[in-house]
Amino acid sequence: QVQVVESGGGLVQSGGSLRLSCVVSGRTFRPYAMGWFRQAPGKEREFVSRISRQFGIANYADSVKGRFTISRDGAENTVYLQMNSLKPEDTAVYYCAADPVQIDTNPTKNDYWGQGTQVTVSS
Repeated sequence: QVQVVESGGGLVQSGGSLRLSCVVSGRTFRPYAMGWFRQAPGKEREFVSRISRQFGIANYADSVKGRFTISRDGAENTVYLQMNSLKPEDTAVYYCAADPVQIDTNPTKNDYWGQGTQVTVSS
């Protein structure tokens, strides 16, 4: 009964910005740890960023550190990914993940997923 829905993708030029949103709803009896992953054509799904269930502690992949910022709205069980200084290599489908305990950087270890939102960065 847990629903995960992300939005905010689109087409942007190199150096531009986008803000992704993800909301978790349904039978959420506790705050969820949430995070973002991405998958480019022909590649494996990879970790981008996560934020803890408690205290809002954030982690980032080295490839996006300093450019992306994750944040959460506890009241709405919502997370955001602010993406600045976008590069063509950031082009991928971005997926939101939710887990009742903690987001694992291994995508197979997380319980719930959204359907993805396309981010395309042109050169």
